[in-house]
Amino acid sequence: MKKIEAIIRKSKYRAVKEALHAEGVNFFSYWDVTGIGNEKEGHVYRGVSYSTSDIQRRHIAIVVNDDFEEVTVNTILKSASTGEVGDGKIFVSDVNETYRIRTGEKGGQTLK
Repeated sequence: MKKIEAIIRKSKYRAVKEALHAEGVNFFSYWDVTGIGNEKEGHVYRGVSYSTSDIQRRHIAIVVNDDFEEVTVNTILKSASTGEVGDGKIFVSDVNETYRIRTGEKGGQTLK
């Protein structure tokens, strides 16, 4: 099993969510995060322009069976991309085991 974590633009979240649902990825967690990266967002307040290095993003975490890793990553890559600096990152790591709390069962079948 793999854990796929993606940090994406908040503006692309809906497109990513819909694309993941279309591929059969219906269960994932997400939360709003603030980070510092290469992109600098500019702001205008009362006619004065200033920039900040704090960038608002959305963090998505998904656990999938090994055979679904490539589909999930490719779906995020296609739906989250704008082609500009600051589109985000995807991280993939191994998951040793999963357990369904309700029944106590373990393994890949808990992801269905």
